[in-house]
Amino acid sequence: MRVSAKADYAVRAMIELAAGGEEAGVMGEAIAAAQDIPLRFVESILAEVRHAGLVEGRHGTDGAYWLTRPADQITLADVIRAVEGPLASVRGESADELAYPGDAKPLQEVWIALRASITQLLEAVTLADLVSGDLPEPIGRTVGEPDVR
Repeated sequence: MRVSAKADYAVRAMIELAAGGEEAGVMGEAIAAAQDIPLRFVESILAEVRHAGLVEGRHGTDGAYWLTRPADQITLADVIRAVEGPLASVRGESADELAYPGDAKPLQEVWIALRASITQLLEAVTLADLVSGDLPEPIGRTVGEPDVR
């Protein structure tokens, strides 16, 4: 799986909102500065996650953004889907819709398993986990394996 700059920036922006925006919200400029992301990119990303219902915002000189749900109820899967769509696809198609001829036929099952694995991991991690630095066990166990690349 390739994590795009857009998905990475979206997660980082949402972490900033989770860390500091419960009362008055966080300004787009503050998110951009804290994460060293171009402001135009932050604004574009926030518009997409707002459209997905993860963020609310107030425009104007005192404009700010805040999460629509508690940080422990927003997963990495939610954020990535908001800006990228499905978590895993093959040539832009769902693995369920693929059909391979001949000896390649079992490949569809591999792609379905890959999607399930990615989904399970990304749905296990919330914004609150990232803010606290207390990541769920599958993360720590996997990162500690010597052959992970």
